[in-house]
Amino acid sequence: MNKIKGAALRYRIMAWATGVVLGALTIWLIIGYGFMNYANTDVKPGLYRLLWTAHGWLYFIYLIVGVDLAFRMRYSILRTLGILVAGTVPFMSFVAEYFVHKDVMTRVAAQPADPA
Repeated sequence: MNKIKGAALRYRIMAWATGVVLGALTIWLIIGYGFMNYANTDVKPGLYRLLWTAHGWLYFIYLIVGVDLAFRMRYSILRTLGILVAGTVPFMSFVAEYFVHKDVMTRVAAQPADPA
């Protein structure tokens, strides 16, 4: 059970990190293109580009951690794909993390304690 808890914690951290960066980028995108007129210029802040790169790497780690958790929890392919795609939709990684965390805690509570 400790391996599942560890995988769930890693997934939870990566879901939040990926979600926060993607959420910030989405808000920045709306403000930048809607109000600051980034569409008509080639100049974008360096931090904006850096955050997109960071999101790419964070999402890659999110995929690895999500697949690890899905294997440990024995999720179906569709559920696994849903969890993995949630990292590409703004704010959906928070929703996926909520339901995965709830499922993990339910399964952990249902297991008898290890005599050690």
